[in-house]
Amino acid sequence: MEKLIVEGGVKLEGQVNISGFKNAAVAIIPASILSGGKCYIENIPHIRDVYLFKDIMQELGVDVELDENGTMIIDSSKLDKCCATYDLANKMRASYYLIGAGLGRFKEVEVAYPGGCNIGTRPIDQHIKGFEALGAEVEIEHGVIRCRADKLVGAKIYLDVVSVGATINIMLAAVLAEGTTIIENAAKEPHVVDVANFLNMMGADVRGAGTDVIKIKGVDKLHGCTYSVIPDQIEAGTYMIAAAATGGDVLINNVIPKHLESITAKLKEMGVEVIEYGDSIRVKGSDNLKSVNIKTLPYPGFPTDLQQPMTVLLSTVNGTSVVTESIFEGRFKYVDELKRMGANIKVEGRVAVVEGVKRLSGARISVTDLRAGAAFIIAGLIAEGITEIDNIYHIDRGYEKVEEKFRNLGAKIKRVKI
Repeated sequence: MEKLIVEGGVKLEGQVNISGFKNAAVAIIPASILSGGKCYIENIPHIRDVYLFKDIMQELGVDVELDENGTMIIDSSKLDKCCATYDLANKMRASYYLIGAGLGRFKEVEVAYPGGCNIGTRPIDQHIKGFEALGAEVEIEHGVIRCRADKLVGAKIYLDVVSVGATINIMLAAVLAEGTTIIENAAKEPHVVDVANFLNMMGADVRGAGTDVIKIKGVDKLHGCTYSVIPDQIEAGTYMIAAAATGGDVLINNVIPKHLESITAKLKEMGVEVIEYGDSIRVKGSDNLKSVNIKTLPYPGFPTDLQQPMTVLLSTVNGTSVVTESIFEGRFKYVDELKRMGANIKVEGRVAVVEGVKRLSGARISVTDLRAGAAFIIAGLIAEGITEIDNIYHIDRGYEKVEEKFRNLGAKIKRVKI
């Protein structure tokens, strides 16, 4: 086991390059099996979730290679069925994308119920609703999801709630269906668009991704392709918040500034200077930040994945901030650990009231989920003294070379074995 040790009190300065988007990569990797051929996927981050998915694909019978530069070569030509056992699927939430991809290609799939971060109820009823609308019979028994169809036929599907996972999964199942599928009330997140672009590169006909209505005209066959994953909006936002929290000056490269507009707007409201360039963004902190209120929302609203880092930033800002979590009801579990560092936060249901304190103090804390892990690194950076962070495998799931990137910005952070 390993832990991170962070010594606080350093202002981050310099440049950091953002990796490929984890949330897009873990959808595009399983989507590649729809091609039945060879795909070259570039800008894949070297993170734990990618390694897990590589293992899952190999266990299924897919040839997968990942080089040091982040290019993954996936050859699914020998795959003749899609069956993911509990031991495979339980390793990560995104394993459920195998259902849409497997159903789309083989019209039959069997995948154990997915695992992932414990941040609240995450039903897959909207996924199932979409599969059934396309003509599949869905059965859930003994923790295994089985879908089967003689053929899939396009349909109009209205999602009861905006769901990134359901939107992507239905797209995967529909690209090889007969006729046209229309997804209404679709999610608009950047990784939904990225997956749609990847599908189109394989020969699919997906239009409207990025809006709340997506139209998929089924095609007879897909083919392999070369594709590059977009930059990670959440990793970029994490470094933006870290720069602001430490009063630093950081240039964040390889980003799409439009994907960061909600974070940029909130930081500017606090008094942080944010300057946008073509594919970079500069964040300059201030000693006189203002408290703000935040409510997480589907894109283009403030992302739930940055609620935790942002709450850490607000914990030492003078005044009262109100943070409302509207996506995952269990996403305040990390607050108890933050209180051990001196934060003054009261949580009632989905609302956290943050009373800014003068400073946090270093403590030994344990990561509760992926994004909480990133938040705790920021907490350690702004705290007085030493912070020891346990359970860091959560952080490794989504942040590439995390201590190396922070060290390059001047942070005093190291990884040690326990």
